[in-house]
Amino acid sequence: MQEWLVTQEPLVRAGAFALVLALMLAAEALWARRAGPMQRRPRWSANLTIVVIDGLLVRLLIPLGASGAALWAAGRDLGLLNRVDLPPVLEAALAFLALDAVIYWQHRLFHRIPLFWRLHRMHHSDLEFDATTGVRFHPVEILISMLIKIAVVVALGAPALAVVAFEIALNATSLFNHGNLRLPLALDRALRWFVVTPDMHRVHHSVHRREHDSNYGFNLPWWDHLFGSYTDQPAEGHTGMRIGLPAFREPSEQGLVPLLLQPLRHPGESRGPAPY
Repeated sequence: MQEWLVTQEPLVRAGAFALVLALMLAAEALWARRAGPMQRRPRWSANLTIVVIDGLLVRLLIPLGASGAALWAAGRDLGLLNRVDLPPVLEAALAFLALDAVIYWQHRLFHRIPLFWRLHRMHHSDLEFDATTGVRFHPVEILISMLIKIAVVVALGAPALAVVAFEIALNATSLFNHGNLRLPLALDRALRWFVVTPDMHRVHHSVHRREHDSNYGFNLPWWDHLFGSYTDQPAEGHTGMRIGLPAFREPSEQGLVPLLLQPLRHPGESRGPAPY
């Protein structure tokens, strides 16, 4: 079962991605959180082309992937969970939690380390916030992230099924929590106990550094509370806040080629500890 799922993972993930993206775009059209023009055609074209490039590069350069690494480690009894006898459900839950915590800290470090920030800021330079923002990551960042996940999967001995489930969940929640979606306040508050909501993550895309250096979680909201990086609401409100960065705000900066070359640009910003 595990080997079959790993073999079919690209199709399973692509199908899940397409389904969640279609549902999110439909929901955004019906229940938009922020009104006004979203520049959909040029933004969607660039953002969705980037995710295709990301996927092709990962398959070409790291064909093993995180789930393949899990099978490789299991076949050699490598990693903590491959050396202990735990119920499969508990192993899967522990692996999921560990991977989610690593993604939280990876995200946080990409905000702190100047070289990594140059890669990650492409994600933040989107001037709007909708589901397609959730797939706008520089290909080099995606490759680095995959290498980090592979190292964690091997060290942990994570089960392949748990790794595939985590990857699918990570894609789905990234589309969801980047959605331009209005949720009833009571529902948002209830969901925030278990998953990062659009209103929670939108704060992370504020133009103000104090706000975009918070709410790093993708799947689970607990890490932001535990490690002191949670911001409840944007100071200017969700409908009034400015999205993006102070730099790269011209329409010409939002095309595919300028986005891919953005890490080579230096707009005069400094990066270090957040100015709290």
